[in-house]
Amino acid sequence: MNDYLVVLVTAESEAQARRIARRLLQNKLAACVNFVPMESMFLWQGAIQEEEEVLMIIKTRTETFDELMSAVKMTHSYDTPEIIGLPVAIGSRPYLKWIDDEVTG
Repeated sequence: MNDYLVVLVTAESEAQARRIARRLLQNKLAACVNFVPMESMFLWQGAIQEEEEVLMIIKTRTETFDELMSAVKMTHSYDTPEIIGLPVAIGSRPYLKWIDDEVTG
């Protein structure tokens, strides 16, 4: 199994994204969170929606995913928040070690 994940989470605002990120970092569930403002179009309850959102790019360890997901759900306002973990196939060894050092969930 891969030891590292990049987790994608969208939030309704920068303020909400920062609250979620702070919770993840304080609980050692993530080593880093990046914020990318964006516009989204998606189907929700049979209708096309258009929203401004903030994409969170979260660097973490695979073993913390379930706890990270629970923490996001507790802080998030969406009924069904996007929480998608993508395995890191390869990365800088010093950067991956830094993730190891910071994430203890």
